[in-house]
Amino acid sequence: MTVIAAYSIKGGVGKTSTAVNLAYLAANSGYKTLIWDLDPQGASTFYFRIKPKVKGGSKKLIAGERDLDGLIKGSDFANLDVLPADFSFRNLDLVLDSRKKPKQRLEKLLKPVDKEYDLIVLDCPPNISLLSEAVFAASDILLSPIIPTTLSLRTLEQLKKFIKDNKLEHLKLAPFFSMTDRRKKMHRDIMQSLFDEHPDLLQSAVPYASDIERMGLERMPLGGFINKSRSTDAYQALWRELQDLME
Repeated sequence: MTVIAAYSIKGGVGKTSTAVNLAYLAANSGYKTLIWDLDPQGASTFYFRIKPKVKGGSKKLIAGERDLDGLIKGSDFANLDVLPADFSFRNLDLVLDSRKKPKQRLEKLLKPVDKEYDLIVLDCPPNISLLSEAVFAASDILLSPIIPTTLSLRTLEQLKKFIKDNKLEHLKLAPFFSMTDRRKKMHRDIMQSLFDEHPDLLQSAVPYASDIERMGLERMPLGGFINKSRSTDAYQALWRELQDLME
């Protein structure tokens, strides 16, 4: 089983759309896939038409009083299940802090289902917190979308420093460009310079596009309502790069 976390310190960078579309593509490729929505806004839960209600809330989940199996919901797509979030997840840091070894808590919760899934995708809230550290400990790959802007690049440097300072050698950081607009000279220039300076950047770049925005209206991944577009091609390319990292 491989665990991929869609994560960024910064919000509004296309993290949830990435998690949802990659989970869909993985399932469509034959991977038994679970997407775990860890964001109290519950956007992934919404996209998959799942009721945003976790019986017992985050407290019972983190305490181990509720098994993940009993909370996992099927989606409308083959091979793809969803572990929903609700607003109680806003307290996840406090709940984790009350447990022994909080940074290992998510990893422990995932162990009972590691034989049931080939891939688990974590859709994470945007911050650096105790929950983030638990996500880092549980994940194999940290997929981090960045917009070609100065502030987004700054968060990438902060994330790299955090991983280095905390000696997270097991964690593969996989940054990629998201919400790109090649009509903008600044976007083109930043992308070119970053590709030159950071060879670890994935080559796939997801565009800023109206069909991705439509996901909220359709409440499903791109592949559920559109056959081919620049966006679907970009996510397909990103998925192929991730498969190479998973080997």
